[in-house]
Amino acid sequence: MMTATILSEVAIPGLPSASGIELIGPVAYVISDDAPFVYLLDASSLATLAQVRLFDTSEFAAGRIPKSSKPDLEALTALTWPNGQAGVLALGSGSTPAREVGWFVPVSGGAPLRVELGQLYALLRLHLAASAVLNLEAAASTATELLLLQRTVGRAGGALLFRLPLVATLAFITASGAAPAVAPPQSFPLPAIDGRPAGFSGATFEGERLLVTASVEDTDDAVLDGSVLGSFVGVVDVAGRTTDFARLVWADGRTYRGKVEGLAVRRTLGPNHWELLLVTDDDAGGSTAVVAEILLK
Repeated sequence: MMTATILSEVAIPGLPSASGIELIGPVAYVISDDAPFVYLLDASSLATLAQVRLFDTSEFAAGRIPKSSKPDLEALTALTWPNGQAGVLALGSGSTPAREVGWFVPVSGGAPLRVELGQLYALLRLHLAASAVLNLEAAASTATELLLLQRTVGRAGGALLFRLPLVATLAFITASGAAPAVAPPQSFPLPAIDGRPAGFSGATFEGERLLVTASVEDTDDAVLDGSVLGSFVGVVDVAGRTTDFARLVWADGRTYRGKVEGLAVRRTLGPNHWELLLVTDDDAGGSTAVVAEILLK
């Protein structure tokens, strides 16, 4: 049994549509699905420290890049690049041709590196049902594997996990190696709200455990948003292909109706007990940071 209790929620000014978060030391790296930046936040105060420009665009003047042209950065993971630099890799969802791109951002402050993901995503699509749209919403990594989490919108059984060899995959997307072996994705059972299945939205490792978030929208379209019905936090047993989820609630028992897009472990409070930092997207250009306490009983 698992519980997921929200302790606080604050708006993140100037950061539209948060879509992923990673903690590296005292800094939270946050991506947006319709902004040309990676935002750096103080992990304790949640104040914005800096923003790193990934690419130039004239379409951000109104504060959000249009759906038709945005790279839709939805997945973020901390890893070591082939040249030995530590940093974060942000990946587009792949749901349109414009979304087959990503950027590696070094922690050292060096210039972000653009990576083309079209060839890798073509390999992933070979393992999807003919009518399914590639829609990567989360990533996590170990020393040997890159995990990419597929959200097949509006479809039960559409929560899929691709397990890729890390070194070979990074060599492939940097044009220095052959295509990696891509095994069929694992499918995982996720909860539902009002008959609508949840879909993966964020992932991170805490030791050997894969912690994930999943949200529920009233939509069958991988591009168009729908009404948000709520969000869950869960633990995935990758080897056993099982999950344990809890719906996010306030301390007084009210269900939380926000769309959680990513998570990071801010503190370990005890065995099976964590304080998480979550980011949310209201689909209208706003973002919040949520602190939640997770207990796995």
